[in-house]
Amino acid sequence: MEMYLLCVAALCAGFINGTVGGGGLVQTPALLILLHQMPVAAIMGTAKFSSVIGSIMSAVQFSKHVTFRWQVLAAMVASAFVFSSIGARLISYLDPSVVKPLIWLLLIVVFVYMLVKKDFGITTKKEIKSSKSIVYSFLFGAIIGLYDGFLGPGTGSFLILFFVSVIGFDFLNASAHAKIVNISTNIAAFIYFVWTNNVLWEFALPMAVCNLIGAYIGSKAAILRGNKFVRALFLGIIGLMIVRYGYDIFLK
Repeated sequence: MEMYLLCVAALCAGFINGTVGGGGLVQTPALLILLHQMPVAAIMGTAKFSSVIGSIMSAVQFSKHVTFRWQVLAAMVASAFVFSSIGARLISYLDPSVVKPLIWLLLIVVFVYMLVKKDFGITTKKEIKSSKSIVYSFLFGAIIGLYDGFLGPGTGSFLILFFVSVIGFDFLNASAHAKIVNISTNIAAFIYFVWTNNVLWEFALPMAVCNLIGAYIGSKAAILRGNKFVRALFLGIIGLMIVRYGYDIFLK
């Protein structure tokens, strides 16, 4: 029964990641609940493998319809990869509850802003100069890499937010670029978990297959339905993240 439920969770997570990111809000809690007897590090390593496979599928689908800005991606991937492995190590030394209130407040601000700004991410705005976009991407890559390795859920959503608000992409292009960065952060953290023998392969492999299927369906839906569809899902994911972190902070 555990395996079936985890595969369903991975399928749903893959669909969400294939569109706007945030699949960890489904997959990670499912693992923590159903495999509560397992070490947290092993659960995170299992989740990372599933996410890597799904993200690769999404990136392949988006690459057929989006022109990537490789200089921006290279800068962000370089810093995100390094800092994601650092974030994975921090799990053993720091309590995630220290940073959750700050993330929760940030999410509320983003949610309210998007409700007020109806055209946010619907169209491509004037993009900033190439040199600035590379510097900003490198700096944000370090931040998001650290977050993804340490906490994880919602990384794709934070990446999309950056690409829309700072670089000037619409939601579809932002989602496509976020997939590439997400792959790098997941792989970096995953390498650490494999190195420390913290992957439950009997669960990771079937979950990865389901995540891949979900990611294929999700990315296809995003490409066919366009920016308004992606924006609506993104707003929903931000809302779920607010509820999730609020529960962890005030009720757990």
